[in-house]
This record gives sequence, structure tokens and C-alpha cells, in this order.
Amino acid sequence: MRHLSAAQVARLAGVEPGARPYYRALADGVRARIMDGQIPVRVRMPAERHLAEALRVSRTTVTAAYDLLRERGYLESRQGSGSWTALPDPASTAENPWLSTGGDGLIQLQSAAPPAPAALREAMLEVVEDLPRHAMGNGYDPMGLPLLRERIAARYTARGVATRPEQIIVTTGSQHALHIVLGLLAGPGDAVVVESPTYPHAIDAARQRGARIAPVGISHEGWRPDLLTGAMRQSGARLAYLMPDFQNPTGALMDDATRAAVTAAARRHDTLLLIDETWQELALDEVPATSPMAAFDTDSRVISVGSASKLWWGGLRVGWVRTTAALARRLALHRSAVDIACPVLEQLVVARLFDRLEETRAERRRALRASRAALVAGLREHLPGWTFTVPRGGGSLWVRLNGDAATRIAEAAAGHGVRLAPGPWFGLEGTLEGYLRLPFTLPPQALAEAVVRLRAAREHGPLGPALVPVPDALIAMV
Repeated sequence: MRHLSAAQVARLAGVEPGARPYYRALADGVRARIMDGQIPVRVRMPAERHLAEALRVSRTTVTAAYDLLRERGYLESRQGSGSWTALPDPASTAENPWLSTGGDGLIQLQSAAPPAPAALREAMLEVVEDLPRHAMGNGYDPMGLPLLRERIAARYTARGVATRPEQIIVTTGSQHALHIVLGLLAGPGDAVVVESPTYPHAIDAARQRGARIAPVGISHEGWRPDLLTGAMRQSGARLAYLMPDFQNPTGALMDDATRAAVTAAARRHDTLLLIDETWQELALDEVPATSPMAAFDTDSRVISVGSASKLWWGGLRVGWVRTTAALARRLALHRSAVDIACPVLEQLVVARLFDRLEETRAERRRALRASRAALVAGLREHLPGWTFTVPRGGGSLWVRLNGDAATRIAEAAAGHGVRLAPGPWFGLEGTLEGYLRLPFTLPPQALAEAVVRLRAAREHGPLGPALVPVPDALIAMV
């Protein structure tokens, strides 16, 4: 294993002698050099005693810095073997912005999750009246309530893919759906093709199964079938996880010709396609008509995942999988190791909301268009060097920073009252440092304020947490 001397680390970290607290400044300096590539990953770090001598500080100070780097996921250690640099696992690092609850008073731009629609309250009141007749049994149905499975199947049929309720299993959100599919169909060492950038929790789920991840680059312009085909062939992929409908985070929409080509390639190379349709219902502009990926499936290799979280509300925690009836039953058996069934009340609410689907889509379209316009206008005015393509649907902009480093911008933005998810969260091994995902799921006023704060963060650097308070009215709005 390569190693760095204490003198080299001291020089690379570049900590000013008067920095306070010194241990944190040292940890921040080492992390910054790892993220910009000057300190490579899997390089042995000097012993704490030697680095303390090179820096002329106490060993306790260096120990505290190393402890902080381990906590953040940038350092791994083993008794008797020393410490070496690493990149954090997004599922476990203490700095994971996905774990923020919003209680820190920051404008939450790390999550592309819209608030509940107007129809939610009415649907909830209706199902409370309905609940007693569903409470006669034990409430456990691993496949999901028949009523909801009928509604989901009917929606697929209306979209052009004939579907029976037996082909649907209801899950506790789309992330749960990904976990049970990967848990059943992917094992240690199996190759899983993923887009880069992609939905971070899909990477987490594949990693937890010990899968080998084979990334395929995409952009706002979309997918190249030859690259996807090559990745399937060369990796021998068991599964390919794709998001063809307003891909998160790029907003790209896959056309039917590409869908047909990718499905045909998966058939040739015996790869199962795990298709995430979480954003499918949220076209904001007129877009070419597209068919579900399952419409091009001739041998039952397309497994579709949907969710109530983006069209309706994330707090409902209801998702689903569309597959063959046989595989749906196997998934229901497999899920028993994690949970038995989804909450009945939430399933009833989502079944009611399917009756208001077009109403909710119209409401979402109005709100997201206004927020998208505010974010686009703010970026063009205040950060004109940052570039992006305005997506025709979905909930976020994939912004190229043109020279700025996403991790540094995110650190500085937190000191100005904005929480971000930088580009590396959406990729592998520290890639995508030149990008930010900026969602437009908050109200226009909140986004306009957030962009002003981003400009200040870029120009002046971090001010430290809580130095820029968010007004109470803005917090309530967020």
C-alpha cells in the first residue's frame, strides 16, 4: 500500500498555525485534499505521533483529527495496521445530508421532496370513515391491500401495459422496493449496472448486497444504448437499475427507441431491468409520448418500481413493484425478514388518491413550474457561470459548477443557511465533484433566497453554522 510521510501530509493539509479548533481545521484540510485528488484514496497515513511532530502540535490534537476523519468516513484504521484514506459510505457517514430532519433551521435543498397536495387531507378523512370495515382481519397482507393493488394495476393498464393485481406487491416506499428486489435477485459479487449520476439510495442498496457496481455515464441529453449494452455485456450484469422517466438527478427522459433498444440488449445479455418510475407522472412541459419500459418486455425481465412520494407525499411511505405474479409472490415471502406488510391506513389513502390523480398532477405541475422558473431565474442572475439544461419534468436541476468544487460549496452553503447534496452523493468513488443537484420542490420565495445565499457562500466561503439564521416565515414555508 502506498503511504504519505508526515511532512507530506502537513504540507498538503495546509493548516494555518492559528486555526481554531486546530484539530477540525486539520481534518477539514485532509478531507479537502482527498476530495480534490491530491491525497489519493487507499493511501496509508502517517502515525499520529509523527504527524504531531511535523505539525508541532500535541498528539492529542492529531488523534482528535483522525477520529473526526474516521467519523466522517474519510479514514479507516485497524489495530496494528495503521490508518489509510477512504471515501465515505453514503449510507453511514455522519455528514450524510439525507439524514437531516430539517430541524437545523437551514433551507433544505438536499431533498427533492414536495409537500403534501391539497387532496391529501380529504382523502385521509374519507378513509378514516372507511377503516372499520378493513379492520375485521389482522391487517397483515404481505402483497398489499387488494383495493390498492387493483388501482395500481389499472394505472399500468391505462398506460398501455396490461396488468393484473396479482402482478403488484405494495411496499413501504420505493426504497423498500429496491431493497427487497436487490435482496432477492442480487448477491455478493453479482454485477449491477447503474446510471452515473443516479439515485444515491440505489447505490446504497446494491452495496449492502455486496454487488459489483458497473456505472454507465449519462447526461441531461440522455442515454447511449451502446454504452448501456457494453456495460451489460462486459460486466455480465445480473441487474441494471435505470430511471428512464425524468431521471434523478439529470431530468433526462428516455425516448421509446432507446427503451426498445435497451430492453432488447438486456434480453440478449440475460440482464434483468429494474426500472424506477418514481418521477413518471411529473411531466411539467409537453413531452413526446413514451411507453412504460415494460411495454417492450417480451420475456418478463422488466421489474418496475413506483411510489406515492413524488406525486402525492413522501410521508405516506407507499411504493410498489410490478413484475410477474410468480416473482411478486417470491418478493412477498422475502420481505418477511424485514416487515410483514405496509400500514393499512396509508394504503387506503393512496387508493383514494388514485381517484384524484389528474387533479394532483395539475396541482403539482403548477407549483413545480413556478418553483422551477424561480430557481432558473435566480441562478442565471446570481450564478451565471453555473450551467444547466432545464428539464421538462421531474423535480431538480443538475448544475455544472464550471470550476467550483461541489463539496466545498456545500460546506460553505451550510454556513449561509442552505443544506445541499453535492454531486459526489450521486456517483461513485468521489466522482461528480463538479456538479450540484438543486431541487425545485420548495416554494419560489424559498428558492430565490437560497440562490442569494449560494452566491454568498461561493464568493465568501463558510461563515460557520447558525451565523446566517433563516427567517421563521421562510422556515415555515420550507
